[in-house]
Amino acid sequence: MPQAAPLQQEERADILDILRAFALLGICMANAGYFSLYIFQKPATMQAMPTATADRWLSWFHFAFIDGKFYSLFSLLFGIGFSIIFLRNKKTGRNGLAIFYRRLIILLLFGLCHSLLLWDGDILLFYALTGMLLPLFRNCSDKTLLMLTTALLLSPLLFDLLKVITGGRWNISRPFLLQALATDKKGGITEDNLDSWLMQHRSYSDLLTWSRSGTWWSWQLRLDSNRLPKVLGMFILGLYAGRKEMYTNLEACRPLFRKIQRWGFAVGLPAGVAHAWFEFDHKALPAAMGLFDTLSYALNVVPLSLAYTTTIVLWYMNRRDSAFLQSIKPAGRMALTNYIMQTLLGITIYYGIGFGLGTRVGPAIFLPVAIAIFMLQVIYSNWWFRHFSYGPLEWIWRMLTYGRRLPIKKRLLIR
Repeated sequence: MPQAAPLQQEERADILDILRAFALLGICMANAGYFSLYIFQKPATMQAMPTATADRWLSWFHFAFIDGKFYSLFSLLFGIGFSIIFLRNKKTGRNGLAIFYRRLIILLLFGLCHSLLLWDGDILLFYALTGMLLPLFRNCSDKTLLMLTTALLLSPLLFDLLKVITGGRWNISRPFLLQALATDKKGGITEDNLDSWLMQHRSYSDLLTWSRSGTWWSWQLRLDSNRLPKVLGMFILGLYAGRKEMYTNLEACRPLFRKIQRWGFAVGLPAGVAHAWFEFDHKALPAAMGLFDTLSYALNVVPLSLAYTTTIVLWYMNRRDSAFLQSIKPAGRMALTNYIMQTLLGITIYYGIGFGLGTRVGPAIFLPVAIAIFMLQVIYSNWWFRHFSYGPLEWIWRMLTYGRRLPIKKRLLIR
């Protein structure tokens, strides 16, 4: 039996790398509010910014058209990626679970280091832990996978209804909340200095203090917002799409893509306006009106994410030679490296340990900066793949997964 090996470039599906690149762009824009510390600012501070009027409109734009959509796309691609592992090993007669779990354990370690040593908003650790459930569903029928996806994506309505019925007493995130508050107290982080703590504390040890506290807050938020069933639902949908090999049978799926695009926009766009409205109405769970946040989020995020996805796929199908699509593809090939790089650039630009531009800018500034960061990554990624076969962190990930050294430099052909 041949030795297990990572995908070679000629085996990769271009559309998946292009979709990963778009996901990276959206995630960079979504995370910019955190890195710039804008979300921690008091309303009076936001209103005093010279871009306040534009910032309010762009905040609405964020919730209607960005919030959650690109993480959902990333989750879908995650499920497709692991379905490829299952399919490859099935074709070669391997079980594939050992490779699958080794790959996830390495990703978990990347996420743990990222969250504790750099940025508490890391998603890799959460993806690795949630992804470990995927093998439970690999033998389910297609119908069962779609039913599970629907049930998981709508389950937050039930969980949040329980919060309303119990007056907030039913909340599995409470232990994480208590630990977050205790860690804040130990680190001297209070509600009064939350907006400026990272500007006043500029050493790396201070950054570690913030990350320890923020990691607990991040997990509290994920549990409180029912992130587990949402992400697992998209993983399973990706598992279904990967099993059907839609990424290699694009033309056969064109009618399906068009149908998803139409319905995704028809449902997702009006729900996006509602999602933005309810996000700013100051009515939250466990108040009954808070259920409108849950409902509008469910009707907005996944439908609009799928509409974006199919629009990009159809664009690619109609214009495979598009210079823009081909130029961003390398950024998607090294998605892990670029995701971590976005953190390093965000810290450098906005935190006190770096240039200290945080707390001073709103969406009118940090969104264009996020787009500029992504375009720099596109340029860098194109340069990188002219010389190397893998992104730097992807190379490490694959070597640790497969337990052997892989050549990273491209071989020069001697004529």
